[in-house]
Formats: sequence, C-alpha cells, structure tokens
Amino acid sequence: MNRREFCKQSAFLIAGSLLGTKGFCSSLPSYTGKNNSKKVIVLGIDGMDPYLLKRFIDAGMMPHFQKLISTGGDFKEMQTTIPAQSPVAWASFSTSTNPGRNGIFDFIHRRPDTFELYLSTSRTYEPGGGKLRLGKWMFSLKSGELKNLVGEKPFWNYLTEAGIPAVIYRAPSNFPPFGGKAWQMSGMGTPDILGTYGTFSYYTDNPPENSGKVTGGKVYPTFPKNGIAENYLYGPSNSFRLDEKQPFDEVDGEKHYNYEKLKIPFKVYIDREHPVAKIVVHDKEIFLQQGEWSTWVDITFELIPRVKHLSGIVKFYLKEVHPRFKLYVSPININPANPALPIFNPPEYGEALVKDLGLFYTQGMAEDTKARTYSILDDKEYWTQSQMVTADWFRAWRWHLDRFKEGFLFFYFSTLDLGQHMFWRYIDHFSPIHEQTLKSNLKNPVERLYRQMDEALGMVLKKMGAHTTLIVISDHGFTGFRRCFNLNSWLLDNGYLSLLDPAQREKAEYFENVDWKGTRAYGLGINGLYLNVEGREFKGIVRPDQEAGLLTELKRKLEMLVDPKTGEHPIKHAYIAKEVFNGKYVGTISPDIILGFRRGYRASWETILGGVPKDWFTDNLNPWSGDHCIDPTEVPATLVTTKRIAKSNPAIWDIGATVLKEFGIKVPEGFEGEPIF
Repeated sequence: MNRREFCKQSAFLIAGSLLGTKGFCSSLPSYTGKNNSKKVIVLGIDGMDPYLLKRFIDAGMMPHFQKLISTGGDFKEMQTTIPAQSPVAWASFSTSTNPGRNGIFDFIHRRPDTFELYLSTSRTYEPGGGKLRLGKWMFSLKSGELKNLVGEKPFWNYLTEAGIPAVIYRAPSNFPPFGGKAWQMSGMGTPDILGTYGTFSYYTDNPPENSGKVTGGKVYPTFPKNGIAENYLYGPSNSFRLDEKQPFDEVDGEKHYNYEKLKIPFKVYIDREHPVAKIVVHDKEIFLQQGEWSTWVDITFELIPRVKHLSGIVKFYLKEVHPRFKLYVSPININPANPALPIFNPPEYGEALVKDLGLFYTQGMAEDTKARTYSILDDKEYWTQSQMVTADWFRAWRWHLDRFKEGFLFFYFSTLDLGQHMFWRYIDHFSPIHEQTLKSNLKNPVERLYRQMDEALGMVLKKMGAHTTLIVISDHGFTGFRRCFNLNSWLLDNGYLSLLDPAQREKAEYFENVDWKGTRAYGLGINGLYLNVEGREFKGIVRPDQEAGLLTELKRKLEMLVDPKTGEHPIKHAYIAKEVFNGKYVGTISPDIILGFRRGYRASWETILGGVPKDWFTDNLNPWSGDHCIDPTEVPATLVTTKRIAKSNPAIWDIGATVLKEFGIKVPEGFEGEPIF
C-alpha cells in the first residue's frame, strides 16, 4: 500500500444513502428555556500550554484569563494521557477511561492479522451481500457501516439520559457522532470528501521539484493556452461505476473492481494585462485578484445521472497569475448544507447552523498544514488560511453562546494546536530553522493565537450568569520539535527488524521490504512499538513466553539511548502497555511499548508509516516545528475554572465525572475519573 494512499480508506461509502433533511430548529435544545437554569460550559482549547499561558498572563497579554483566575477561579496543570496525542486524550476526556478501555492509542492503528492500516477513531466496514453488475454500473446488495471506534460511552449521554440537554460542538474523536440525544457536530477525525484528513489540489505551470513526494495534497501540472487554463476537481471513486478502460484486476485469482474517478471540469480565464482571473465551475463564475481567496463554492459530483449526487464545498486561492500560473484549491469539505456523511446528530442541528452561519469548514483538521509543509503556501498565506478557519469557529462560538439557556455545552477550538505545530519555530531559538523563519516578517504568530483564545474566553465571561460553571481545558501542552528519531532504523541496526533487500532500505514504503520471518519488533504511528507476536501478527515469530523478556530488553535499551549530536537521552520513558493500561484493547490493538520522548524530540515522519532511513537521528527542518506527541510529563495540559480546584493532581479523564457531579448525577462505577471540585 502506498503511504500517500493508505489513509484514503473507504470513509465514503458512496453507495450508501445521502442524509435526508428535516425541518430546522432555530435554537439549541432546552427544556425550560430559562436563563437562570443550571449551566456547565467546557471550552476545549486544543494544545494550550500551561507554561506559555502563565507567561502571557504575567506579561499582561491575557486579561480575561487573568481576571477569571484572580476573582475566585483557579488554574492548574492537568495530567494528559499516555501518549500525549489529541485523539487519545480527547477519547479519554469523553469517556473518562484509559486508552486500554476506549481503544484509541494513536492517529494510526493496524489490523495485526492483515496489517491493514486505518485511522484510529473511525472505520468503514465494506458492505456484505455481494455486488450486482449491470454493464459498467455496480450496485451493492447491502449497505456498508461507518463506525466510531471509541469503545466506551461518552459522559454527555449520561446527562441526556437524566433529562439534561447537551450540545457538543466539534469534539475530537467523535466522528461519526456518538449516538444518544445530545446535539453534536463531529470534530477531529472528520474526513474531507476523499475520506482523508485533508487533500489539497495545486494547479500550476511550474510544478515544484518535490511534487511527486507531496503527501496530503496533489500537484496537477496545468499549462494555460490562449489565456485559458483547464483541469478537473477530483473527488473519490464512484463505487457505482466501473472504470471503462480497466474494470477489474485479478490478484491471486480474486477479482478486484476498479471504479471510475469522479471529477468536475473547471476553467480559469486569465487576464493578459492585469493580475486577475475568472474561474468557471458548474456555470458559477468566481472572480479573483492575485493573492485573493474565494468564499465557499459548492460543487456536485454526479454518481448516477439525475438520481444520486455527492455534494462538497471548496475554496480557491489565486496564488499567482503572471508570470506563472499558480492556483491552490482547498480540500473538498463535506457540505454542511447537504452532508454526505453523518457529521451532525440530529440533522436539525446542522440545518440550524447552516441557516444562520452559512457554509463553514467541516473537515476535522481544517488548517492546511500540508500545503505549508510543502511550500505550496508560505507562512503568511498559511496564516490567512488558518485565520479563515478560526473565523468560522468564532462565528459558531458566538452563535452557541447567544442560544445556550441550560444544560451542558462543549465547544472546541483547534486554533492553538495547529498554529503552534506550524509556528513554534518563531519562538524556539534552538530550532534549526529559527533564523530562517524570522525572515518571513510574520509578527508574533504564537502570541497572537493565544490572544485570540483570550478573546474567546472574554466572550463567554460576558454571557455567564450566577448559575454557570465554566471549565477551560486543553488536551496537552506544547514544546519544540527539533530532532527526529527513526525507530525502525534503530530496530534494524540492533537486530530486531530484518529486511528482504537491504539495498532498498530507504526506498520501500509501508513495510514492503520487511522480512517478517526475521523481525521481532517494528515501529508504527507516532509513539508505538509493536512486537511481531506469534498468533497475533499475520507472520508473527515472537512466542508468548518471549514477550516479557523482549519488552524489558527494549525498554532498557531505548531509555539508555543517547543522541550523539546533543548528548541527550531522547526517550524519557518507554512505557510497557500492559503496565500502564488496563482493558480489552491492551495487547490486541494497543502498541506493546509507548515511547515517551523528551522535549525537543519526536518520532520521524518516516517512522510513522514504517520507513527505515539510514540515520537514527536527523534535524527537523519541517515547518511543523512544534509538537506534543512526547512523554506526558513533559507536556501537561491546562485546566482553568471558575471554581476552586480541590483535587491536587487533576487529569483530563476527571472532567466528565466533574460535569456529572455539577448536575447532581452519580458518577458511574466504570469511570476512572473523579470530580475535581
């Protein structure tokens, strides 16, 4: 499997039904509608670092946080999960359980028996019952199933079961939304229309040299003729229609169908004298100046003529007209006005949002970090794109605050997390690209992002009454990502991993060159190390009686490892999963060891999908210069509340129990969290 394609799993079962529509509801669910009813608000700010927050408060740059803390509120560091990854931490937040019970350990998981990779929080299971072929048309006899893979019940379901209304806006690890009566919009984990975390398109007559290696996007060479550039917007495969040139392949005697790629033609009319252009798609005309972004443009892919369609929304950015042609097109987001996948629960919630707010980003990770990584967008252009995303969140935040009368509200901002990932090099003097970064003349992006979160807090403080409890949380802190560790390279050179052809060490992708008969351990994901266990992995060789000794040996060696350039021990803790987790997913889905890196270090991009570079350590020269996927003790989360915090060492899995107690609901026995007040 090509590493660029693996995440294009079948998140879109196009053969399934598109969502229907119902009458909209103009307000949030409320049983009494009285402003003096009990309210609890959890404001989730992904990646808010407690050390930076304190620094900015002390500098007088966060007046609303300062006022809240100094007038009866509280501020503490908060424990995050092992590992300190967003989908892991937010799954523990929503379920009050450890990863061993809720089943989320990384962004990426694998099926050990087939070695199929999938995104950890949701999966589409192919329809059974076979297919009916009518010429070039294909019809599934049964529909497939899209499942949220978080294996425990969210705490807000206990609220709605007790008659307390709950609204959950963009909770991570909540795609498709959990069932129940809570009003929900899915967050991190929600794909674009291709079923990926986000795949941009770039049309240019000057393709970059690295265009063939771009992940998270596709470069389409496009050469204007007589002032007109023509190409296509590409959607997913149409599972109703076979590719006419090659309708199927046979592999090991099995027939595998190839489906037609959905695409929509568009034209760009370029003014010969001025830096302006007209984009025409679906008979819509979009006029842009060079350096200008479009508003949302809704597009429709035809699945079955006049019968079934797939709706999406895109933004165009006319990067350059003269002397080169450069057009960026955002990932095609699910259209919230006509969602092809369940991103709202109930549908009326989405209808109310669209009616009042218009179109907005639905992709779970909407800031296009990959376009910046590959220099399709520069720092200022990425800043503009990310600020358009943040503007959507602020409009929605104001909308919810205006309508929230009682019960529970969770609202999520991604602004800080992805912003710090891309802009940490501005404040990290030890980053290998710090000096180069300062030449961009983008002023204080990290500070400005924190100030925006202070504005978000100010908005809710103005709306709060005497009967409201406010809890502000992050899922982890942040630090610099300066040095990369290639786990599989270390495993290979220390005799734990074997290759079929050592000469192809740096060329093969996704374990294609691994000799499983000689491999005892491998790395996958950001923090995971797995043993090649007999009876579990599809070609396992490590016997059950060998596991404990091998894990102890690997833990000792990894924690003793020294980076020759810095003299540091990059791995603070190598956590043996069976010692830190409990639950049915331990030893099955879970890694066997979780690597807890020290500040400044993280797994390399190659490690995440099984690459085996030559060196164990390299400098991180990627604009993605900040991170948190390290040892949880290095990047604690943030907890700020309107009430004094009684618990000495609060954790992110305590928040659900705290909310339930605020409403007088008994904390379920299965919860691992405790009330903090």
